Amino acid sequence: MGAWESSEPGRFGFNGRDVPLLTRFAPSPTGYLHLGHVVNAVCTWGLARARGGHVLLRIEDHDRSRCRPEYEAALLEDLAWLGFEPDAGPVRQQDAGTAYADALTRLSATAHVYACDCSRRTLAAATTAVQADGIEAPYPGTCRNRGLEPGPGRGLRVVLPPGVERFHDDRLGPQAQTPATQCGDLLLRDRDGHWTYQFAVTVDDLRHNISLVVRGEDLLASTGRQLRLARMLGRTTPPAFFHHALIRHASGQKLSKSAGDTGVRTLRAAGASPESVIGRAASLIGLLEPGRPLAAREVASLFGG
Repeated sequence: MGAWESSEPGRFGFNGRDVPLLTRFAPSPTGYLHLGHVVNAVCTWGLARARGGHVLLRIEDHDRSRCRPEYEAALLEDLAWLGFEPDAGPVRQQDAGTAYADALTRLSATAHVYACDCSRRTLAAATTAVQADGIEAPYPGTCRNRGLEPGPGRGLRVVLPPGVERFHDDRLGPQAQTPATQCGDLLLRDRDGHWTYQFAVTVDDLRHNISLVVRGEDLLASTGRQLRLARMLGRTTPPAFFHHALIRHASGQKLSKSAGDTGVRTLRAAGASPESVIGRAASLIGLLEPGRPLAAREVASLFGG
């Protein structure tokens, strides 16, 4: 389990004390659940149950402009229909404004946090917004020394110290990333006043004592910057990580809500059973032979449980 030392099955040392393994299922209510979310649920509940741990349901609704109450209601209903029952939650990022503000205050006391008025358009003009291989270009530090006052239309960034972040992924093995050169100064709050994904999840994983992060391999590149930011916020022992495979189209593109991919609600309406949906999701990333149904209570078996 990477940096974690097991003292007994299902328990891991964290900040000098013994706690149960805790992971989180963290959907964003910006659309309906699809098979990609089911893959994440299979891996999250499967690993937690196989290791004697627990699952927190966290609704990642930090972007108020895109999240909808009807999507949250639907994802809770679909999750219950599938049989994935969390041990705690749901907790919502929209209710955590004070926690994020407090974390920002702590960070500002020890790091260079500054206001930034760069828009997507100005950044695209200053840099190649996306490199040829699809990897983001780092923020060039345009506003770092301008001394702008925080306010409407201005985001907040923090300067990440240089250096390499090394971590072990339970599926992909040893990893090394250099967040300061990979992403540049990290955006904490955007120009519309929304807390960013990178900041919100780092604060949440710290305050919720998350000891295992299970997510898709498309988020592997975010790990180094989140580890660096967590250390800057006072986290002394990192969580373990498992970045699972993604369901992809023949074109290589991953499933997405915006692309209208096969949704859980569509499959339900067509008469599919929860077991067939879970089995299909597991088989699409090679965890199960095609055509075999699987109940939520059985997903631990895919991970040796």
